[in-house]
Amino acid sequence: MENRKWFKTYMFIWAGQFASMLTSYAVQFAIVIWLSLEYKSAEVLAYAGIAAMLPQALIGLIAGVYVDRLNRKYVMIFSDAFIAICTLALLFILQNENVNLIWIYILLGLRSVGNAFHTPALQAIAPLIVPKSELIKVAGINQVLHSVCSIGGPAIGTLAIAYLPISKVLYLDLIGALLAILSIVMVKIPDLVTKSKSSIYSIATDFSEGFQTVSKNKGLRYLFLYAMAITFVIMPAAIMFPLLTTGHYAGGKWEMGIVEVVWGGGMLIGGVILSIFKLKGSKVAAVNIMYVLFGLTFILSGVLPASWFVEFVMVTAIGGVSLSVFNGCFTAIVQTEVSPEKLGRVFSLYYSMAVLPSVIG
Repeated sequence: MENRKWFKTYMFIWAGQFASMLTSYAVQFAIVIWLSLEYKSAEVLAYAGIAAMLPQALIGLIAGVYVDRLNRKYVMIFSDAFIAICTLALLFILQNENVNLIWIYILLGLRSVGNAFHTPALQAIAPLIVPKSELIKVAGINQVLHSVCSIGGPAIGTLAIAYLPISKVLYLDLIGALLAILSIVMVKIPDLVTKSKSSIYSIATDFSEGFQTVSKNKGLRYLFLYAMAITFVIMPAAIMFPLLTTGHYAGGKWEMGIVEVVWGGGMLIGGVILSIFKLKGSKVAAVNIMYVLFGLTFILSGVLPASWFVEFVMVTAIGGVSLSVFNGCFTAIVQTEVSPEKLGRVFSLYYSMAVLPSVIG
């Protein structure tokens, strides 16, 4: 959809989402540091990871149907508001001296429910605003924003948890959510809502249409299947990365922060490459190459000697570059191959198919 004002509109969205992502990354990393140092347990991190992923994976199977049925602008606003409410509840719980981990898991799960609606809605908005010829560039800029947040978020989170109790750190997330809501309110986003029925049968039909959109496209079908297989083995290792830093490499909160900042730096480089240089080769080939490179960095991270922390950091940066390029190319492929009115369902299906195997892993 050609729109002379598309860049200005998207800038408003980027500004709000940047503030929200930056504070969310900071708070998320602060919680990981707090759990790692407070409990020193792989089991606790595993349960926290499952709580943060499983609801989004399960609800994502039908969330996309509602994203395509409802006004995507309102879906994002209410999702941000719901996540903020969950953060507020988590804030009060963490103010107590005796923290019940069950409540932390529950609230992390509820935040995941909000993300199940917010993530596909955000991805599905781009083709409504951005010309098709600019989608790969926009995907690159999105990766830059994610990367800056990956760098700044852990740095802010590390500083915050070093000087403030975890309950106070959560206020950052509330501020970010408010700014994200305001940015969405200020822009006009085209509405593709064409259906008003909400019966179980019609919802099942819509979900089936999204599934068939992927299954009938051979390329997308294979990309989705590969994503399931790869996240099954990669995500468990990713969740345990803080313990790899503190255990194998004998690091502390600052070393964990360095690893996360360097990871974000790698993602920043990958996003800049996509946004500045036009990809001349096949995006599908780039996706597969980046997956292989990403896997190799994980292998190296586990086999390097304990005294090679600097080398571990360098390998982590390469992993960030590969994941950034993969995400940008994959998103552009889906946005190009799938019609806008079905994007919510397809992105939700992808997140669910990719995350569910990782929870089992």
